[in-house]
Parts: sequence; C-alpha cells; structure tokens
Amino acid sequence: MRLHLASTSPARLSLLRAAGIEPVTISPDVDEDAVAAAEAARLGAPLTPHHVVELLARAKAEAVAANGATLGIDGLILGGDSVFVLDGVIYGKPHTPERARERWQTQRGRTGTLYSGHWLIEHTEGRPGRAVGAVAEASVTFADDIPDTELDAYINTGEPLFVAGAFTIDSLGAPYITRIEGDPSTVVGLSLPTLRRLVVRLGYDWPDLWNTGTSALPV
Repeated sequence: MRLHLASTSPARLSLLRAAGIEPVTISPDVDEDAVAAAEAARLGAPLTPHHVVELLARAKAEAVAANGATLGIDGLILGGDSVFVLDGVIYGKPHTPERARERWQTQRGRTGTLYSGHWLIEHTEGRPGRAVGAVAEASVTFADDIPDTELDAYINTGEPLFVAGAFTIDSLGAPYITRIEGDPSTVVGLSLPTLRRLVVRLGYDWPDLWNTGTSALPV
C-alpha cells in the first residue's frame, strides 16, 4: 500500500522515512488562509485550533485526491497541518524574522500547545473512497534562559520562519525546548501513532506501508 503525502514538508517526510515509509510527495497547492477564512465566515465565528488543523489537513488531502486519477494514485493520501497555541492565540508560520522574534520573546520560558491535524483518504481504482481524520496535540515548554543574542542567531538561520510556532524539535530549535507532554512526533508535524490508528481504521495493517529497508524489519 503506497502512501502519498499531500505536503512538501521536509520534517514530515523525514518522520515517515524513519518509520520505514518512503511516500510519494505531492504539493497540494492550497491557499490555507483563504480556506480558513471561508470556513470562519460560513460559521460566523472564529475557528478553534482543532477545527483549523483538521480543516486544512482535509483540504490538502482532497486537493491531491481531486487529481488522483490524473496522477495515477493508487493507495492512501495523507494531508496534514499544524498550529501552535499560546494564551488562546493560534500561531501558524511566522514567515518573517520580525514575527518570529516577536513570538519567541513571548513564548520563552512558557508552555503552549501544538495541534497537528491528519486526514487520510483511500484512493483506489482511479477514484477517492473512504476517508478518516484525527487531531493530535502535545504541550511544549520552552527554556527560560535564552538570551536575545541566541534567539537572533536562531532566527537568522531561517529555520523558524516556515514552521508552526516558529520552532522545531528535530533540528536547530531542539536545545530551546525543555519539556514535551504528548507524542513528540506531533510536535514535528505528524503524529505517527495517530496516523497508524487511521490506517487501521481503513482496514489496513501499519506494516503494509513499509517500503524502505523492510528486509531488515520484523514481520
């Protein structure tokens, strides 16, 4: 069973590879801000973090599934999205050094929650079929002794600009995080235990997705 990842995130790709899965990566080409704004307008109320990540994960998976026949997809399509929440405020990717610095100055020494949404679509016989989704969350505590000089050096690497919450736990940002409660892979952007449960809900076994180095893996 081949997994198609509706994302070009290096972190999600690295997680799956470490778990024995080499997915086909496909850019979903979704305007995330527009999708979220349209849903908020439809509901007439702000979206909760849970709603945001599930909505966007679904939009990405469905965007790829819409072209599934053209792309020759036969397998499972996974969409994912993440946001970080502190003091009830939803933070996505900062995109600019100024915003990243602002966020770090706020979250330094504090604890927030990372929400990761997942949407999995079965695409076989040239068309999409069953779909399941779930949201995972984990709390993240940041060190309280990070000097501004180190924050500036980290931000200048460019790494925090394009990740939810302006931080990573699997790269340069890891030394600034002192505690995680919940599944660590959720904070990277894709909860592997959650994905496994979704795969099982669709009637497949997790080892069905192994396709890299499987000769050395137990079956």
